Amino acid sequence: MQAVNAGVSGDTSAGGLRRLEWVLREALDILVVELGANDGLRGQDPNATAENLRDIIRAARAHYPDAAVLVAAMESPTNLGDAYNERFRALFPAVARDTGATLIPFFLDGVAGVPELNQEDGIHPTPEGHRMMARNLWPYLEPALREWWGEG
Repeated sequence: MQAVNAGVSGDTSAGGLRRLEWVLREALDILVVELGANDGLRGQDPNATAENLRDIIRAARAHYPDAAVLVAAMESPTNLGDAYNERFRALFPAVARDTGATLIPFFLDGVAGVPELNQEDGIHPTPEGHRMMARNLWPYLEPALREWWGEG
């Protein structure tokens, strides 16, 4: 198995959707969709973000119906207000439920807002922050890998 990082720093769910054709040229067994943080930072419509994520997952499943799909939940900055934050937070469980993807709860849990786990910009994780993110991902990725290996 080979891991391919198709992420682009600063990209939104719309950008991920635009790049999808390129990503789907490579065979995939497990897809981790970790998009939306920049949508939230920019205050983009949560409904549009959700639809982009659904379209990504639907297209991936159309090409690779047996692929496991995981969607990582993100949160928006608190300065956008409670109503926006609630809508944004709710979009990830809804996308997972609607598409049958596995939901990874807040991917940056324990990292976001922790100065020593983020670079000077306060947004992008340090190497230790990335290790914490990997620990957040592992309980959801491990079962998908075990199933892929035939141990599930």
